[in-house]
Amino acid sequence: MRTQQGLYVPGGEHRFEGEPKIWGDIPLQIKVSTDDTDGDLFVFEHADMGKGGPPRHFHYEQDEWFYAIKGEFAFEVGDERFTLRPGDSLFAPRMVPHVWAYVGDEPGTLLLGVQPAGSLEAFFRHSCEMTRLPTPEEADRMFAAHGMKVVGPPLEVD
Repeated sequence: MRTQQGLYVPGGEHRFEGEPKIWGDIPLQIKVSTDDTDGDLFVFEHADMGKGGPPRHFHYEQDEWFYAIKGEFAFEVGDERFTLRPGDSLFAPRMVPHVWAYVGDEPGTLLLGVQPAGSLEAFFRHSCEMTRLPTPEEADRMFAAHGMKVVGPPLEVD
């Protein structure tokens, strides 16, 4: 169901209660829920995160957009490499493998948008129930259940 009113989320806060972390590590602040847009759009932020990021993967049906707010992020989209610093953005089209990691020394913040939303929010909510990284087999199953495929490891970060 699509909302019929404005939705305000203060800076540094999550759209809902709590302060969830994906696998007990990556902060998640939902800004626009799939419930707000009838599944058309999902916007979220990884605020003040430490080094690292997800495994290389692709989305079967979602395009993904990244915007660096604080710190430095390394990205690979297909065969291309990028470095995002505050104010930089990057688009990763569906079906193209991509991977990213925060590489800065101080905590970094990344804003992301996914369209159409699919079940990515449900994937994150499930991942926030875990307090550890999934095994490779668990990750394969979790990603596949939500329209994604793991195709490689996370980026190595010094």
